[in-house]
Amino acid sequence: QVQLVESGGGLVQAGESLRLSCAASGVIFSDGTTGWYRQAPGKQRELVALITKTGGTIYGEFVKGRFTISRDNAKNTVYLQMNSLKPEDTAVYYCWANAWGQGTQVTVSA
Repeated sequence: QVQLVESGGGLVQAGESLRLSCAASGVIFSDGTTGWYRQAPGKQRELVALITKTGGTIYGEFVKGRFTISRDNAKNTVYLQMNSLKPEDTAVYYCWANAWGQGTQVTVSA
């Protein structure tokens, strides 16, 4: 059974940074693709970033160089470093690897 646990969300001001973490049991991140998605109130869930088995990365268009997805194979943890946060980045951020985590709230104030 796959279990994903996100952490690191919180309330920050515009321009500040956060690092989200996704820890897993029941799945080895380096065996496949892992993604971060987000969902804002009243909006559809959207892709933020993916990291593939070989370490390739894909980002949503809105990221524009502000976010970085990475993976620590020894800890079986995937991270999302978010810099230059904007109020429009406010959302619940979810980790995905064959299952969804419970999400972590990110709120960016103006």
